[in-house]
Amino acid sequence: MIRKLYDWIMDLAAHRHAGWALAIVAFLESSFFPLPPDALLIPMGLANRARVFRYAFIATVASVIGGLFGYLIGWLLFDTVGQAILSFYGLERKFSTFVSWYHEHGALIVLFAGLTPFPYKVITIASGVAGLDLAVFTIASVVARAGRFCLVAALLFWFGPAARRILEKHLGWITLAAGILLVGGFVAVKYLM
Repeated sequence: MIRKLYDWIMDLAAHRHAGWALAIVAFLESSFFPLPPDALLIPMGLANRARVFRYAFIATVASVIGGLFGYLIGWLLFDTVGQAILSFYGLERKFSTFVSWYHEHGALIVLFAGLTPFPYKVITIASGVAGLDLAVFTIASVVARAGRFCLVAALLFWFGPAARRILEKHLGWITLAAGILLVGGFVAVKYLM
């Protein structure tokens, strides 16, 4: 099953609409969707090294726009949509403590979350709820998301062929490790907030 998914993503990377698929995932991940854009960016970069920096740019722009949508969810729709998303992740009780940290460390929190596997959607919604200055939020999001996706793109560009061989040889173990990191990000949110 994992091999079929991998093959499908590699085929998608060669498709003329690959950039749009990546943009949609990056946008949705920044506001409410659990799948990180790296799940598409990495295979797409491996399948087409010549376009990996273009893909990183697409992921960055879409992620920042999605982050602004998440910010709006927190700012305008927190009582309805925002609460439902927090309930889904089990973060209702710890969220108020987390929001109070924004008064002192808002930009650093956005930078940290944007660069790491930490669920970015939680940060975008929290930024809106806390009323983090929109310019600060946007600049921190651009820096963090561009840094993250460009680093991935650079690694794929320089080590792509070797990385692809390793990925294809150890796909099951790598998928397991990625799953553990994804779950670890959600656990971190639950226990660190």
